[in-house]
Amino acid sequence: MTPKQRYEAVLAGSRAGIIPRIPILMRFAAEYIGSNYGAFASDHKVLVEANMRCAEDFGMDQLSCISDPYRETAGFGAKIIFHENSVPECVAPPLAEEDDLELLTIPDPLKAARMKDRIDAIHLYRQLDNDRHSILGWVEGPGALSADLRGLQEFYMDMIEDPEWCGELLDISTEASRLFAISQIEAGADTIGIGDAMCSQISTALYEDLILPRQTILVNAIHAAGAKVRLHICGQIKHLFEGINSLQVDILDCDWMVPMDEARKQVGPKVVLAGNLDPVQAIRFSDPDSIRSGVRRCLEQAGKPFMVCAGCEIPSGTPNENLRALCEPVS
Repeated sequence: MTPKQRYEAVLAGSRAGIIPRIPILMRFAAEYIGSNYGAFASDHKVLVEANMRCAEDFGMDQLSCISDPYRETAGFGAKIIFHENSVPECVAPPLAEEDDLELLTIPDPLKAARMKDRIDAIHLYRQLDNDRHSILGWVEGPGALSADLRGLQEFYMDMIEDPEWCGELLDISTEASRLFAISQIEAGADTIGIGDAMCSQISTALYEDLILPRQTILVNAIHAAGAKVRLHICGQIKHLFEGINSLQVDILDCDWMVPMDEARKQVGPKVVLAGNLDPVQAIRFSDPDSIRSGVRRCLEQAGKPFMVCAGCEIPSGTPNENLRALCEPVS
């Protein structure tokens, strides 16, 4: 069974022998091949080499296109600065000083340079990998992209003070993410990750009134295009479970503070749960034996279907033996 076949078997509710390993790698992967985060985020060839090397050396079942939150934001005209050892920086969100939505033009993913670079990564994966691994495309969720375009704190305030305006911005963001997702699926991604981290910091009411309807549109569009959906919301999401359950995503990433047994109870027996060791304390500053025990504990709490990963990105500086322990075969 190839890594991709194993991944697809679990999604289909079948036995796969080994539980798929799908950790998120960014700066770690870049540094593993002697590069840096700035190059990883700005050049798809570096991203592809880094992820493929890690998949081969550590034993992973998915190749990822995630790099940073600002692909779509750049497509809307934002200036992005790349740093060697930290996340790219958006120095001027397009709506930071002006709330005129007519300033926004939804970008064409095949023409906007940073969006096309991610699509180019998918094409290169397909060329080099010979369909052995799942390919994970990635988009910013409606809430995250809206916050990227407006500025995070400003958008939080806007949701309370002017929800109607926020709804219009969220509609623009949803369409941009939909187009980007479809382009990645057409390039060969079999799964689209949706990153919507800001949702963990808002109330249940705001989530269900403003964000959830737009996430639903995006998830439905991805499914209609023939791909699976992996939802990633950093932080504590217990108060969002009812809404998330209605999305019918295929994979739900759980951060380290989310009880896996409670997540299973809330989302039901069919959703694949992925996670959820603390990337810093339980991975970066841990040891292989503790990590092996942690993976088994996550599996016991979540039950199957399950896929192995940390609660979020594997941090830079994680010892190789720790990532190797995380990815050791578990059945």
